Amino acid sequence: MANKRNLKKDINYVLGDIIEEVYIWEENNPDKDKKAGEVIIDEAITSFDAFMARVSDRNVENAAKHFKSIKEDLEKTAKSLAEKVNSL
Repeated sequence: MANKRNLKKDINYVLGDIIEEVYIWEENNPDKDKKAGEVIIDEAITSFDAFMARVSDRNVENAAKHFKSIKEDLEKTAKSLAEKVNSL
């Protein structure tokens, strides 16, 4: 059960950090268009909701395999979002 709790915390921290980076960028660049940042934040929130739903799914046959795939998808999503933040 601790694995599920830690995975939820990881999802929260990773996607929360990405959202925070967008806010920092917006604060440091007040003259830039904020629409791109808002799109990244919306994508992060949507991803958060999807990951939490997957973690909370109780109808899985192999929990270890299920959580491993969530971790891999979280890494891919975080990398993609981080690249988008860096390109702002």
